[in-house]
Amino acid sequence: MSKFQECLETYEKEFKKLGIKVDSKLLEKVAKGCGPSLYSKDASKVSSADPKEMERVKKNFLIKKLGLKDGPKLDEGIQAVIEQIGKSNRNKYRAMFYYLLVKQFRKASFYKS
Repeated sequence: MSKFQECLETYEKEFKKLGIKVDSKLLEKVAKGCGPSLYSKDASKVSSADPKEMERVKKNFLIKKLGLKDGPKLDEGIQAVIEQIGKSNRNKYRAMFYYLLVKQFRKASFYKS
């Protein structure tokens, strides 16, 4: 099994623990978009307690990648995803976090090819 497939399996197990239904094809596309950060212990997770990290997620993913307009709705969406995963959950994998943001902002069409 490839490292990428192992990562996907981990994310699917985590989603199952959280009771969140997953579109596996969309998760795979979002994970591919994360690139090599999936394989770095530090970069593969999102630190929701770090305001700078949340600002990077907003600017680099939501605004630059998905093309959303900056505003309070973005911060509300990020907070909703943090609540979904669980504030105290230490396994906030970047691919899972981005997947939930894509779902939150109804941007799955961005990953359709």
